[in-house]
Amino acid sequence: MDQNFTIPKFHLPAIIGEIGKRLPQWPHTLTLIAGLNVALKMKLLPESELTALEDKLFSIHVLDTGGKATFTYRDGLFRPQFQTTREPDLAFAANLSAFLQLVARQEDPDTLFFNRELEITGDTELGLIVKNMLDAIEWPNLPKLPLFSR
Repeated sequence: MDQNFTIPKFHLPAIIGEIGKRLPQWPHTLTLIAGLNVALKMKLLPESELTALEDKLFSIHVLDTGGKATFTYRDGLFRPQFQTTREPDLAFAANLSAFLQLVARQEDPDTLFFNRELEITGDTELGLIVKNMLDAIEWPNLPKLPLFSR
C-alpha cells in the first residue's frame, strides 16, 4: 500500500448500520469466504496453523455497517455458515475503519483491542493462533492503482 495513503478512523452514521443489519448477509459472507479461499490458494496463510481452525465457527461483525459474516474452516476450505445453532468459537466485532486499518496493516490487532476499537470474544488460544496467522501473512506487492498514485 502507498505509504502516503492512510485510512482515517471514521464511524458511519447509525442509519447505515440499522439498514445493513436488515439486509441479506450472504453477499458479504460469500465475498469474505472467496477472499479467504484465494489467500489459501495463494499460500498466504501458514498451512501449519490451519489444522487448529478445523470445524471452528468464526464470526465477523462490522458494527457500523450492520454486516455479519459467519463461517467455518473444514476439509481445507473456508465455508459460509448461514444458519448456526451454536455460538462462534471466535468472534470479532469492530467498525469498518478498524477492519480496514487492520487489513492494510496500518494498525495491529493488539492496539485496536486495547484501544477498545476491536472486540474479540471466544476461545483465547484460537484468537492467538488467528492473530499470529494474520501477522505472518506476506502480502504480495500489487500494482499501484492510478486512484492512489500521485
